Formats: sequence, structure tokens, C-alpha cells
Amino acid sequence: MTDYSPYQKGVIKRFYEHRDTLALQKLAEIVSDLYVATSEAKIKRTWGRVEKQLLAAGVHKHQAQALVADQDLGALAKLIGELN
Repeated sequence: MTDYSPYQKGVIKRFYEHRDTLALQKLAEIVSDLYVATSEAKIKRTWGRVEKQLLAAGVHKHQAQALVADQDLGALAKLIGELN
């Protein structure tokens, strides 16, 4: 196992402390990507990213899967607002 310097340990610790905040920020970016997406392939890939980030933000797996299955952009934006 690699020994990390105190600075590196601090960076790693802060990353995991703020992981949910980072996931919410990425979700907000994804919502804007979905809003302007035109091709079906890009929309499908982007919704795949949504599920991953929802799980990282602490949303239950079943709720994330249901939201992705519905592909309701309004519901996604509302959920992100509630999580913030």
C-alpha cells in the first residue's frame, strides 16, 4: 500500500467529506446537458450518468432507478433542488 503525505491525506479526506456535494453539482450540470441534448443516443448516455450521480448523492437505489426509467427532467430538477 502506498504511503500518502499529510497533504495528500487531507485532499483525500476532503474529497470523501464533500462527495455528495460534488455529485449534486454534477447532477445540476447533467440537467442542463439533458435540456440542450438533441440526439437520442446522447440523451440515453446522459440518463445513465444521472443514475450514477444520484447514487453518489445518497439517493436510494430504487428511487434513482424509477427516476431514470421515467426520464422526467422536471422531477430530476425538483429532486436536486430538494437535496440542496
